[in-house]
Amino acid sequence: MEHTIVTVLLLLMLLLIFIFLFFLFKPWRFFFSSRFRSSIQQGSVGELERPLVVDDGANGELPRDYDLEGACYPSEVNFRSPRTHGQGLFHKPRLHNLSISPNFHQPASAAAADTLIVDVISDHSDPVAADAQTFKLPPPQVLPQVPKQSYQNDRLQDFVQKDITDQRSCLTLEVISGPSCGQRWSVQSTNPSRLPLTLGRVSPSDLLIKDSEVSGKHAFINWNLDNLKWELVDMGSLNGTLLNSKSINHPDTGSRHWGDPMSLANGDVITLGTTSKIIVHITSQNHHHIPFGVGMTSDPMSLRRGGKKLSMEDVCYYHWPLPGLDQFGIFGICDGHGGDGAAKAASKLFPEVIASILSDSSKRERVFSLRDASDILRDAFSQTEARINNFYEGCTATLLLVWADCDDNFYAQCANVGDSACIMSVNGQQIKMTEDHKISNFSERRRIEESGEPLKDGETRLYGINLARMLGDKFLKQQDSRFSSQPYISEAVHIHQASKAFAVLASDGLWDVISMKKTIQLVLQMRERHNTEGDNTAEKIASLLLNEARTLKTKDNTSIIFLDFDTFNRFSCKVES
Repeated sequence: MEHTIVTVLLLLMLLLIFIFLFFLFKPWRFFFSSRFRSSIQQGSVGELERPLVVDDGANGELPRDYDLEGACYPSEVNFRSPRTHGQGLFHKPRLHNLSISPNFHQPASAAAADTLIVDVISDHSDPVAADAQTFKLPPPQVLPQVPKQSYQNDRLQDFVQKDITDQRSCLTLEVISGPSCGQRWSVQSTNPSRLPLTLGRVSPSDLLIKDSEVSGKHAFINWNLDNLKWELVDMGSLNGTLLNSKSINHPDTGSRHWGDPMSLANGDVITLGTTSKIIVHITSQNHHHIPFGVGMTSDPMSLRRGGKKLSMEDVCYYHWPLPGLDQFGIFGICDGHGGDGAAKAASKLFPEVIASILSDSSKRERVFSLRDASDILRDAFSQTEARINNFYEGCTATLLLVWADCDDNFYAQCANVGDSACIMSVNGQQIKMTEDHKISNFSERRRIEESGEPLKDGETRLYGINLARMLGDKFLKQQDSRFSSQPYISEAVHIHQASKAFAVLASDGLWDVISMKKTIQLVLQMRERHNTEGDNTAEKIASLLLNEARTLKTKDNTSIIFLDFDTFNRFSCKVES
């Protein structure tokens, strides 16, 4: 009996030794290795089926000329991959020195072999990314099959460039509820260096949402060249992202994985957390190019007045060209009081009214021949006032009409009521294009005095309002005839190509803290500093002016439109409120 037990123990020990040696030397690896090599020898891998990440260096290191922020080589500046702000890399190959959009869908046959997961680990030493956790980027996309023999390099370049430039779209986001209500941001599909557009609570998000329920890096929006659509992606947010009240988060809740891209349409509503809602405006323009730089930005400055929340009552807009009028465009700002109803109504009526007036060829020819549009602007204000049905809400209105002649010269003429203002600089000369209609101003007091009902000494308000001219406020105008909607109209300004001209339109939130002379100086400094940034210069200057007003602690809604007549953009788009 004892002999049998010893024998069994010896056999078990030998078996354990055999198993240990088996796993130690891993003999199966030779079998799979040979199968893998034979499969490679039996099939050829096409140029476009190779992995997106190619190890060009000895230790897997990226070349020194690789752009870590944009994940592309300097020669690929035309179509950069989405910037990730240091979170990770979108890898892409070089194809004849031409970068193709990363938005193409991955073929099913290559999905298993070419899937690459890049972990994005937050830098916990960075206070800006305090709530960031580990995210997983979506698998990189594989380039579609492109005929390799039927196109030469230049023909391929022309094909891709034409496909991109023929499809232009402008996305504007407006926060309509939550702590950051009133914030706006616009981006063009043809400006890949500014994509994707990121949404989050902390910098470097493009649209900063100061809401405790919004994650530091919450979501992003990108332009998909494959289906020519704007797409929204949740970046593993803690409190979720809703598109038209439907969740778009990854189904594995709490995983912090990115959700699937969801197509956006004009009028969609994005909800971050529970209170911050963003409305989507999408406009397109396929044939007309605005021939000068335009930048537009606004901020409700909602926490400036002693912590009291301010609603956003400014509306800024522009249309180039006007419908059916290739040589005319308008740029305007309306600052509402009592609500934003009158401001929104005026911003929608002005383009329609002016386009209708100028549809008369004799009136157009009169503008061109006289180089003056005073009658057009006066009529536009009269018709707009007549069609606004706001009895208890009103707004300022500053409208700049710009037109071009056949010699590539521009003309600009402004009309306004209220205290939103426009200034221009032409050949270094400062030109004030508007008149302030506050009751405290001497010229306005004199107008009221001439009406037969002069103001009392020290009286600076009528019925609680410090403006004597505005659109809307029908009830007040019925009560007191001293209120008016008659605009001030400037002289037309000739802008030739060498004049280095620019214009700044802004609501009183800017002018309350920055003088017009100082604004001109700031623009000149910013122009000199950013003159190499091409199409983005006007947008950059508008944002910097807004930041200056914020730094100086303005206490009112602030909206700015900057026109740079010294910059010729390939494309811009109108923004509708």
